[in-house]
Amino acid sequence: MLLTHRVPTAIRTVRLRHVLPVLVALGFGVMAGGHASGQTTPTATPTAAATVAATPGTSSATNTKAFQYSFGLWGDLPYNDEQALIGVPNLIADMNASDIEFSVHDGDLKAGSAIKDSKTPTTCSDALYEQAAGYFNALNKPAFFVPGDNDWTDCDRPANGAYNERERLDFERAKFFGTPKSFGKTTLDTIVQAGNLCLGSKGMVQCVENRRWNFKGVTYATVNIQGSCNNLCDESPDPQEWMLRNIADRIWLQQVFAAAKADNSVAVVLLTQADPGFDLSDATRTETRDPKTFAEADKDPDGFSDYLNTLRSEVMAFRKPVLYVHGDSHYFRIDKPMQDAKGQRLENFTRLETFGDNAANGNNDVHWVKVLVDTTSRDVFAYQTQMVPANRVSVPNP
Repeated sequence: MLLTHRVPTAIRTVRLRHVLPVLVALGFGVMAGGHASGQTTPTATPTAAATVAATPGTSSATNTKAFQYSFGLWGDLPYNDEQALIGVPNLIADMNASDIEFSVHDGDLKAGSAIKDSKTPTTCSDALYEQAAGYFNALNKPAFFVPGDNDWTDCDRPANGAYNERERLDFERAKFFGTPKSFGKTTLDTIVQAGNLCLGSKGMVQCVENRRWNFKGVTYATVNIQGSCNNLCDESPDPQEWMLRNIADRIWLQQVFAAAKADNSVAVVLLTQADPGFDLSDATRTETRDPKTFAEADKDPDGFSDYLNTLRSEVMAFRKPVLYVHGDSHYFRIDKPMQDAKGQRLENFTRLETFGDNAANGNNDVHWVKVLVDTTSRDVFAYQTQMVPANRVSVPNP
């Protein structure tokens, strides 16, 4: 499917020099395996064909749960001093004592606004990102990170230091994504989205936070999708930045699924920050929208509908399991919220929202999720909540 994009009237004034690189990018297409020129080739990413003996979903006989490996998910942490100094170190120790192969933090390194008299970084100062890098590199296994709105789009709030949000994202790109490697005491190589398709503080830049890797027959990818209406609302909306990144993200989705098909991956895992809203049922936590068209039902600017339509098309064409991971609305859940244009639920799409926030209750939500993977099983994934014993608040550890 050729990617098309409807440009809202309010942002048609974007300068031509910003749009030309994107128009060129739209002509790139997807090369064999989804590898566009200029992308970094990983040193050790075995293809599914080399590691998977059978295609899941062919019969009930493949619905076993032997589990070949696992990975960890966390995010929206830390949100206060107690979480930063006690809760997150406890969580990292718990992850290090587990058998996971890697972990992913799905964004938000701090609360939405700075906390007065905090002992740890809660504005968008450089110290915030230093603290986060320390957490990630304390993990024994490879660690990945997705930017969150609290650590860049919302940095323009006066309480956060009134930073230029594009400059803070530029800083994150340099700090966290300067090489194709992950964080952690051991690392994995990734493939980074090619081309200068995103808008930084000084012009067009590479969307280096969008990256993917193949691990034992499953394709994993990070996508820079943000809360605060994907940067179209809150303190200083930035429609130019949103428009170019939104196009880049949709191109990236197409490339990720093309690579997964070329590698014969048994599943795709997408890792993002924002809860974009999938239907009309979640008004207390995020945008509501018509699940058939993805048209937003509330009055907020809609930074997600085009992205969701591209995502749905790719998920349906892929047919195999797709796990969509996000944080943002601070409510742990695993469900199947995506529907097709007829209102029928997509059976192969699963949403997982990680624990996070709940700062008023200290470490009450400083926990993580273990995803168990069996590439020969029909559904590929199973899930275990990991309630960190030292972080239990309401019910003490037995």
